[in-house]
Amino acid sequence: MSRKPIVRMAELEIDPDTLETYRALLTEEIEASLALEDGVLSLSAVSIRDSPNRIRILEVYADQEAYEAHLRTPHFLKYKNQTAQMVTSLTLVEVDPIAMRAKP
Repeated sequence: MSRKPIVRMAELEIDPDTLETYRALLTEEIEASLALEDGVLSLSAVSIRDSPNRIRILEVYADQEAYEAHLRTPHFLKYKNQTAQMVTSLTLVEVDPIAMRAKP
């Protein structure tokens, strides 16, 4: 498999009645992924200011293998199963990084 980093943007819309629960589950999943998976390099979630039920997640994985392994983890499967009825729309957008930097 290629060692090229995988970067994608997830665009989600959440049922407003479940937003608080969704945000808690998403936060739990992101924290577990970063703590437990070496191949998960970065996960950042934001909401659209005037539409807080519209969530965007920037995901960075070491490579395709790391991304596929992430999809099989217990914490991701828990998140996916528990939020399935909350997500009213999901679009995964493949993106190419231009400049991505973070302070240590």
